[in-house]
Amino acid sequence: MNEKKKQEIPMPFKFDDFFTTQEQRDEEAKEHIEEIDISLIDNFKDHPFKVIDNDDMKSLKESIKVSGVLSPVIVREKEDGRYEMISGHRRKYACESLGIDKIKCIIKNLSDDEATIFMVDSNLQREKLLPSEKAFAYKMKYEALKHQRKTPANQHDTEVRQVGAVVRSDDILGEEHGDSGRQVQRFIRLTYLIPELLNMVDNSELKESPSIALTPAVELSYLKPDEQKLLVEFINYNLATPSHAQAIELRNLSQKKLLVEETLDNVMNREKPNQILQFKIKEEKLFKVIPKNIERDKVEDFVLKACEYYSKHIRQKERDSR
Repeated sequence: MNEKKKQEIPMPFKFDDFFTTQEQRDEEAKEHIEEIDISLIDNFKDHPFKVIDNDDMKSLKESIKVSGVLSPVIVREKEDGRYEMISGHRRKYACESLGIDKIKCIIKNLSDDEATIFMVDSNLQREKLLPSEKAFAYKMKYEALKHQRKTPANQHDTEVRQVGAVVRSDDILGEEHGDSGRQVQRFIRLTYLIPELLNMVDNSELKESPSIALTPAVELSYLKPDEQKLLVEFINYNLATPSHAQAIELRNLSQKKLLVEETLDNVMNREKPNQILQFKIKEEKLFKVIPKNIERDKVEDFVLKACEYYSKHIRQKERDSR
C-alpha cells in the first residue's frame, strides 16, 4: 500500500521567529551604519545621474584624501546578500579611484518604489543637473508614485488633498522640486528622444554645439526613432538644429506620415527669423567651378542645388559604409 503524501502546512512565520524576540526583529529592521566592502555595492539600476570625472570630482577626491568620506553613503540590502547604492554614487566612484576598499554606509530597509523615490530626491538637490538627468529622474519617480497607488500605466496618477480637490502627481512632483506639473511632463517627454538628440539637449546646458533647447526638443520627442535618426544625419552634415517652429512642422509631418528625407530637408533649409547667415564667395573662385553657360541670375539656384545634391551624396556614402 502506497503511503499518502504528507500535506505541507503553510507557516505564517519564519523559523527564526522561534529564537528571536519581536524587539530583536524590530531592531534588525531599523537603519544602521556599517563599513561595507565597496565591491559588494552595486549601482542603482538605471541610475539617471551621471558620474563624471570633472573638476568637481577632483575636488571630492582631494577632500576624501585629506578627511575621508565625511557623510556615509546610503544603501539597501539585496536578496542575494549584496547591496544597492541609493545615494552616494560619486563618493563610491571617488573611493574606487583612490583605491579605498571600504566605505561607511547607512543601511535602509526600503521597497523598490521607496528606494527609487529616495534616490531621486537625494540627487535632485544638486545645483547642476543636465536636462537628461532631470528627465529620467522625474520619469522614475513619477512611475514609482503611480505604482505605489496602483494607477494604470495609461492614466495620470492623482491624489485627493482635500474635499473636492484632486491633484495630479506631476503637479505634486513639480511642487517638491520647483517646477510646474506641465514642466515635469515636458522633461519626461525628453526620455523619448534617441541618445544623439538627447545629448544635444544637454549641450544647451553645457554651452556646447550642436545644441537643441528644451521647447523644440519636446516637439521632436514625438518623432519616430527612424525619423529622429534622419534628423540627426541632417544636423551632423549641415550643422543646423531646428527652431521651435521647425520642430512643430516636423512633428506635424510625422503625424501625417509624410516625414521623409526630402520633406525634412525642405523644413530645415528654410531660413529662420533673425538667423539668416550671409556667405560671400569671390567671383573668380565661383566661376572656376560652375559651367560657363550658367546665366548670372541663375548662379545662386545652381549653387544651392549642387550643394543639396552633394550633401545627399555624402549621406548616402555614410549609410553605405555602416
